[in-house]
Amino acid sequence: MYDVIVVGARCSGSPVAMLLARQGHRVLMVDRASFPSDAVSTHYIHQAGLSRLKDWGLLDEVIAAKTPAIRKMNFSYRGIHLNGFADPIDGIDAVYCPRRTVLDEILVNAARRAGVEVIEGFTVSGLVTSDGQVTGIRGREGDGPEREFRSTIVVGADGFHSTVAKAVGAELYNVRPASGFIYYSYFSGVDFGLHHKTGFNERWIGTWPTNGDVTMLATICTRRQLKEFRQDVDNKFQAAFDDVAPELGEQLRDQGRREEPFRPMRYPDNYYRRAYGPGWALVGDAGYHKDPFTGWGITDSFLHGEMLAARIHEGLSGERIMEDALAEYNKVRDEESAGVYDFTTTLAELTPLPPFFETVMSALSTDQGWTDKMLGLIAGGVEDHEIYSPENLKRLYDDAGVPEDKRLYEPS
Repeated sequence: MYDVIVVGARCSGSPVAMLLARQGHRVLMVDRASFPSDAVSTHYIHQAGLSRLKDWGLLDEVIAAKTPAIRKMNFSYRGIHLNGFADPIDGIDAVYCPRRTVLDEILVNAARRAGVEVIEGFTVSGLVTSDGQVTGIRGREGDGPEREFRSTIVVGADGFHSTVAKAVGAELYNVRPASGFIYYSYFSGVDFGLHHKTGFNERWIGTWPTNGDVTMLATICTRRQLKEFRQDVDNKFQAAFDDVAPELGEQLRDQGRREEPFRPMRYPDNYYRRAYGPGWALVGDAGYHKDPFTGWGITDSFLHGEMLAARIHEGLSGERIMEDALAEYNKVRDEESAGVYDFTTTLAELTPLPPFFETVMSALSTDQGWTDKMLGLIAGGVEDHEIYSPENLKRLYDDAGVPEDKRLYEPS
């Protein structure tokens, strides 16, 4: 009998399992993959997420894996440019974009060191229930016989196709249609640094250095372009760079060498799922998914994983009724992620910004201090009110010389 079973051992599941094991709980974690294992991912970890790795004693392992440090962001959205970098968060003055073969293995091994029992290559076929309460899982390791494991609580950290979420019928809410699709791969011969650029033709390109002396290059386009893109991926990928950032497109054509196949993903709609119920909880994409445009998936997995582990510990230790602790986790998760969710789903349309956001971002781009503050908000180190409160917007508009009749103080 385990205290906790975690289904899924990547960026959400491993932190939950590790943190609970460090609190002395008996934890089993299963995953259908065997590690090291790759996953479709943006790789980007914001400083707020790196702060969690640092606190868990794992950031040095990411750095030791020769993950390049990035200390400048080149961000643009349809002609508005924000180039700079956020102030340090918890002393972290860089961002890192590790490959998932690197990051996930670090996380799984950390969970093992904490005392988590890990079964790789295990496919969950269903949940065990008793009187409406989830009491465990059933499944098999490889081609082996079906087995059952029992626990006080089961955590679904198994992505947006979550077996746990489907089994418990977790309710979807605040659903917003997905806007696009992504293709990415790894290239040698180019040294672009970090670029996050949206053009005028519903195309976005991103570049960031990662492990193995390669740069990850990616493009996002709106869904209506998917059929045409699929028919000629190499040329359409190149065309996106030529369109959005011609100088990068020229270097890519002349110097770039693709080292691996393209990874495509037509991602699902943006959503929240109810994240708890009798004997179960959800974390990561299993419970909350948004467009990869802002690269907040891994960071949110860390933040919400830590939050969930703390609430489960309160329930297991008798400090609080488990249902109350999990209800608070669901509530706080939704409240703290709402701003990023709105910002992400707005920009992910790749269309002209609503007037309020265009006015604010245009003003921010005129001053390096305000630019870095906005990049700090994106990084998780600056709170919304430090830019969007009426008094701070007035300061911003004054600094940028925005005429009184052009100033907007709230979305229409």
